[in-house]
Amino acid sequence: MQKGVLLVNLGSPDSPTAKDVKPYLDEFLMDERVIDVNPVLRNIIVRGIILNTRPKRSAEAYSKIWWEEGSPLIVISKRFMAKVKQKVDLPVALGMRYGSMSIKEGLQELKEKGVDEVFLVPLYPHYAMSSYETVVVKAMEVQAEFFPEMQLTTLPAFYSNPDYIKILSKSIAEGLKGFDYDHILFSYHGIPERHIKKSDPTKSHCKLDGKCCQTNSVAHHTCYKHQCLDTTELVKKELGLPEEKVSSSFQSRLGSDPWLQPFTDKEFERLPKEGIKKLAVITPAFVSDCLETLEEIAMEGKHQFQEAGGGDYIHISCLNDRDDWAELMAEWINTWEKNGALPEYHIQ
Repeated sequence: MQKGVLLVNLGSPDSPTAKDVKPYLDEFLMDERVIDVNPVLRNIIVRGIILNTRPKRSAEAYSKIWWEEGSPLIVISKRFMAKVKQKVDLPVALGMRYGSMSIKEGLQELKEKGVDEVFLVPLYPHYAMSSYETVVVKAMEVQAEFFPEMQLTTLPAFYSNPDYIKILSKSIAEGLKGFDYDHILFSYHGIPERHIKKSDPTKSHCKLDGKCCQTNSVAHHTCYKHQCLDTTELVKKELGLPEEKVSSSFQSRLGSDPWLQPFTDKEFERLPKEGIKKLAVITPAFVSDCLETLEEIAMEGKHQFQEAGGGDYIHISCLNDRDDWAELMAEWINTWEKNGALPEYHIQ
């Protein structure tokens, strides 16, 4: 069998215009794992309400961070793929969960190179219905319909892989160099609380009571909140960061349903009142800088923090196309190619 690799990231509109943002948001928000309500209600919420106003606002936000080469997330993902390609002997393709650069196109590219055994790599460190899971499900659906001769093996969520934690920690240490911070905020993408309970295979462990994430359970294999908090703890330990100078929060909520807390924007308001004047923010739910990091955190977050009385503020870039990150991905791919082994990671 001929092996190959499909890297999959979130995706992006084709341009920072409302005309291109609207179909992108439609595909994204109509995903049943993103807005997981009755299909009729989802259609009303998305196409009857959100898409009448949000495309213009989102286009304005995209225009603030758009690069000459295109969408930062797409450009970075391509650069990352190019570096990985140099370090492996297998065909490597890139697809996006949403937008014109589809998973189907990525698999078709691999098929044309004779690939019939695919290593699927969702570029998300943590497991969540609305990110990792939707990529896997979509890839399986596309494979079953269009590429039945292909076999898929999926890279597990790698949030606690020791080598990944070392590289993430190194990038943070480099970002902090020369910055005399008062506090470091780990801001993760938010999800509705109901997603946590829906992803719990035991249907009883995840109570969102502040205690279940600290109690060993098989539920942690698919618990986004636990995995995010674990990432913070592992990095904190790796870098020897003071307990009192580190915290975690969740950004980008949508709608009025309960979402994971504390909210990042509320932390930007709270921290200055607690005497925090110099803040560093890291966004480890993303491996590539994108709208949620470059505009929401690096720009709007800085404004919110300073408006609330804060001072110096830095956003530490995602791993993007770092050489050591590309080398680690290549190492995982090469190990899979040789003996089918997947990266090690721990579950507490």
